[in-house]
Amino acid sequence: MRARQARQQMAPFREMLPLTRFWLRWRRPSVAGVPGNNLGVRKVASGVSAPSSASPRALNIFDRDLKRKQKNWAARQPEPMKFEYLKEEVGSRIADRVYDIARDFPLALDVGCGRGYIAQNLNKETVGKFFQADIAENALKNTLETEIPTVTVLADEEFLPFRENTFNLVVSSLSLHWVNDLPRALEQDTDEIQVNYPGMFELMEDLQGMGESNCAWNRKALLHRDTMLAAAAVYQEMYRNEDGSVPATYQIYYMIGWKYHDSQARPAERGSATVSFGELGKINNVISQGKKSQ
Repeated sequence: MRARQARQQMAPFREMLPLTRFWLRWRRPSVAGVPGNNLGVRKVASGVSAPSSASPRALNIFDRDLKRKQKNWAARQPEPMKFEYLKEEVGSRIADRVYDIARDFPLALDVGCGRGYIAQNLNKETVGKFFQADIAENALKNTLETEIPTVTVLADEEFLPFRENTFNLVVSSLSLHWVNDLPRALEQDTDEIQVNYPGMFELMEDLQGMGESNCAWNRKALLHRDTMLAAAAVYQEMYRNEDGSVPATYQIYYMIGWKYHDSQARPAERGSATVSFGELGKINNVISQGKKSQ
């Protein structure tokens, strides 16, 4: 019920785009905040140690063991739902994109599922069975309710224990940004969600509560209080909103992939086009001339 209310309240801000990569960046926003459902004074507005067997191209940037501990810690907190507003919203948007595909999926996989923010927004008519994989066992023990039959799998996103060509649909929500072994940056159409916080410390509290604290190997073990206070003051001075809050923009990189089905049209073979892109501007004239000759 609570998730449905949140989706209804956020519905006016949804935009149709196809997910997996999530970055946080600080910048001055171009839109004002809109109150979220369970954010308190937070406000939301919308604009998605490495094992030795990693591929040679992989950069060993993130401490995966630390990320597992962070996510497990977040899932153990008495009120983990207090920090779920962003993950619930993005999970809902991904589900919307799945519904846009005119077919069903007998077997689907959610990579880095957390507590199942995508599955709770899908139905059994669309997905027959859902495998939910995550590195945090505590998140898997406390997954959200869904009508779809699910199987939880404790697994690292970098080393999934599934055979190739197993699933009809693979999705991921706010997880792959901590993965070392990505062959290249994911570049798809982009979505932004702005959250307005009372101050920088409230933002940091929420990131910790989400299990999204920094886990880079070169992170500083401790930031001095004076440094934190100075940074908070500078950000407040430079970027504060009219109501005194400070914005953080979550930039979401979306992508979605699914297995081909016979009910879907196949793409034409490369080189089979009879009209070049340069001729598309003249298409109306071609059509008109064809009608006159009839």
